[in-house]
Amino acid sequence: MLLSNLIHPEISAVCAAAGHHSTILIADGNYPALNKRGPNAKLVSLNLSPGLVSCDQVLKALLSAIPVEAAMTMQTEADGPYALDGDPPVWEEYRKSLKEAGSKVELQPLEKWSFYDHVITDDHVLTIQTGDQQRYANLLLTLGVRMDG
Repeated sequence: MLLSNLIHPEISAVCAAAGHHSTILIADGNYPALNKRGPNAKLVSLNLSPGLVSCDQVLKALLSAIPVEAAMTMQTEADGPYALDGDPPVWEEYRKSLKEAGSKVELQPLEKWSFYDHVITDDHVLTIQTGDQQRYANLLLTLGVRMDG
């Protein structure tokens, strides 16, 4: 029985096998998870229905089990149908979850195509597809190192 909040067997197995600099993508419900992932990445679908589960719920579970040294988001667009004024509300959820987990990691927005380029690398080990419908909810985590003493 695991003590962390992360109890999903496939996700736990990939996290246990991953190392420093490996990346994990928490993908929203609109992310093209099948074709925008690294060649070594496992795809785990947690998109039960729209809104379930959320990206922030997955982040909280992961933060209970892994060290994170970087967190990248997909930068919002200034024009067009997906444009937003300011940061999307989900980013504040991420900041709160990171802080509550004791992390000092700051969100790093990347331009959309640069974000995809960061995902489709050999270091990408896992995509967790959620049912989150919030715009710009994709979050790419870089694993850090365990610092036990």
